[in-house]
Amino acid sequence: MSEQSLGVLSELGRICLGESDLEGVLEQVATIAKRAVPGAHEVSVTLIRADRPHTAAATGQAALLIDKWQYENGRGPCLDAAATHSTICVGDVAAEHRWPGWQDHAGEAGVHSALSVGLPIQEQVVGALNIYGLTAGVFDEDAVTLAETFAGYAAIACANAHLYDTTVTLAQQMQLAMESRAVIEQAKGIIMSQRRCTPDEAFAVLSRASQDANRKLRDVAASVVSHIQH
Repeated sequence: MSEQSLGVLSELGRICLGESDLEGVLEQVATIAKRAVPGAHEVSVTLIRADRPHTAAATGQAALLIDKWQYENGRGPCLDAAATHSTICVGDVAAEHRWPGWQDHAGEAGVHSALSVGLPIQEQVVGALNIYGLTAGVFDEDAVTLAETFAGYAAIACANAHLYDTTVTLAQQMQLAMESRAVIEQAKGIIMSQRRCTPDEAFAVLSRASQDANRKLRDVAASVVSHIQH
């Protein structure tokens, strides 16, 4: 592996997850991969959640078009690589017949070599790093080895980004839950003061109002608090 390739790979370790969301990280991964793998013309990253594939990042239109065809038709190298966590190399697109129709579509997009490396991110999310070349046979053994090495780095980056994204979402949900609890407690206090009732009785009043109005309990409580404040 050349010094230049090693330098490009090291860029993955400098991606700051806190400064970008998951798609932003994957955009950086795709861009770095395009520079790292000899013969790469366009690169994309496929993610599959709940059996629904989508292209989370791409360096160009050709990659997007080829990926989209695979998703719409349910077959292609990127889907197989993601499903089996394996490497699939297509040396000559025109001579490929494993996925009927794919070779014609890829050829029309100007792609004549393809390399997909599965990215096992976690149980709920799998994916593939897809590398497309303009010339048949452009990905030799060294390029495949580099792509697989790169995919190992990319999988870690993707997993960390996914974990960060999930953690942020969970934190936001917890913050909302805490805010909801606070406003409900405020509303209970107001009802207790007005009706001279117990906390359980005040909560029952809020619950009945929520059911009768078909509104969320938090929204009913917020209305009670807002009414007093105004």
